[in-house]
Amino acid sequence: MCAFHQARVPIPEVNGARREPGFEETLLPYSEQAAVLEAERCLQCAMPYCAQSCPLTQDCRRVVDLMAHRRFAEAARQVLRHNPLSSVVCKTCYHYCEEDCPKGEKGEPIAIRHLERTALEFVEPDLTYVPRPPNGDRVAVVGAGPSGLMAAWDLALRGYSVDLYDGEADPGGLLNSIPRFRLPQDELEKDLRRFRGLDIHFDGGKHAGSDITPEGLLDQGYAAVFVAVGSSRVRVLSIPGVDLPGVYYAVPFLTAMNRAPGGSLAYSMAFSAAQKGPPRSDPFGRRGRRVVVIGGGDAALDAARTARRLSFAGGVTVVYRRKERDMPSSPEVKKDAEREGIAFLFQRAPVEIVGNGRVEGLVVWPTNAASPNGRGRLAPSPRSLVATTLPCDTIIIAIGAEPDASAGIPGPQTGVSRNRRTGAARYRFMTLTDGVFASGGSSVVHAMRAGAEAAESIDAYVAQKRGRGPTPRPDPFGDPFPPGVPEGYLEPTWHL
Repeated sequence: MCAFHQARVPIPEVNGARREPGFEETLLPYSEQAAVLEAERCLQCAMPYCAQSCPLTQDCRRVVDLMAHRRFAEAARQVLRHNPLSSVVCKTCYHYCEEDCPKGEKGEPIAIRHLERTALEFVEPDLTYVPRPPNGDRVAVVGAGPSGLMAAWDLALRGYSVDLYDGEADPGGLLNSIPRFRLPQDELEKDLRRFRGLDIHFDGGKHAGSDITPEGLLDQGYAAVFVAVGSSRVRVLSIPGVDLPGVYYAVPFLTAMNRAPGGSLAYSMAFSAAQKGPPRSDPFGRRGRRVVVIGGGDAALDAARTARRLSFAGGVTVVYRRKERDMPSSPEVKKDAEREGIAFLFQRAPVEIVGNGRVEGLVVWPTNAASPNGRGRLAPSPRSLVATTLPCDTIIIAIGAEPDASAGIPGPQTGVSRNRRTGAARYRFMTLTDGVFASGGSSVVHAMRAGAEAAESIDAYVAQKRGRGPTPRPDPFGDPFPPGVPEGYLEPTWHL
């Protein structure tokens, strides 16, 4: 069959009816034969559109070609050369690489993310990254989320000794809030095991701003400090009734759920962690039959799908103030939510939470997406003042998160903007404090890209101080030829 006319090989997944009771992973890897058939659909374009739209500049075209020729282990190594968190990214990325795939113009793009995920099934279990000889310099990285992990990896490959600090006991940052049905618990562990040959030391339980400060770390002799600005501070919904029992925020709720071992008591503890107060008995047994989730991103849908899976959880409705097409969540996550019985109510803005001592309903107004805001999106405005009350006993708020700049960046004068760039004079991402860098990103791979670029800038800064030239990132597996951009690559089509 001509490659131009082949349909995408369906991605195996758990049947929707089987998903609700538990938290098993919903998407499954291709078989070898299915992976080869899907890879053979690739046109092997002269211009690597897929790589140009990938924030990590992965040579997706090469990976798919290796898969088509059944060279699975080589394909896996190719993925890992650019992406040290491949096991995580292959299950959580928005697959930007597929957006510009020419096959998508008249059908479905190549399932690049899923092919890479399948390739990783063939990685040798003892595979580790290989560092360069030590250069004698130490760098501190504050924040062990995707940006901090990427920077630590990149710097360690260049010969730096890296101390990685985080307020939590385990690395991962917001990765630890992604539900197990999307990201099984051991995926990050698989990635971090490949770090074991690098000079990276993790020190958890160290809170930026109280236990450690960038200036204090510089005083300890670090050549530079990188503050990985994670979106760790939830955006608060300012409407009456938001403090009523039964109101929770999505990220702390999801993180607590991932840490809960199971059972109704665990669910109760998870909810109590998401909302201050003593543990309550099984919030989804007596009270969680009508759940409303406010928001339209992946965290909102993760919270809705998690609520749907909990004991006795009945109706779950996602309320979003814009149109369906404006939802920032990935289409596949929304499709999965619909298949699992999640209801959606669009163009409704929450204005009040009502209840007598506990949540009993959410008051919403219909909206019109009329006037553009400062970020180029249409800002919803009330269409009428005719309010509707949605009966519910549990509300989960997921309206976004913000970088917690006050937790680790030395002073507001550094000016961390929405795209996580800072006011750098000579070196990109360097703050107004000499030797302190800060960055982050709005998605996993964008955060990783920011971490990689910050690492490159840090290396240039330290090299200049030491009177040497900067060190390009070497091949992480010791190959004498470091990976570069694919042949035909012109310019990136993504933006931090």
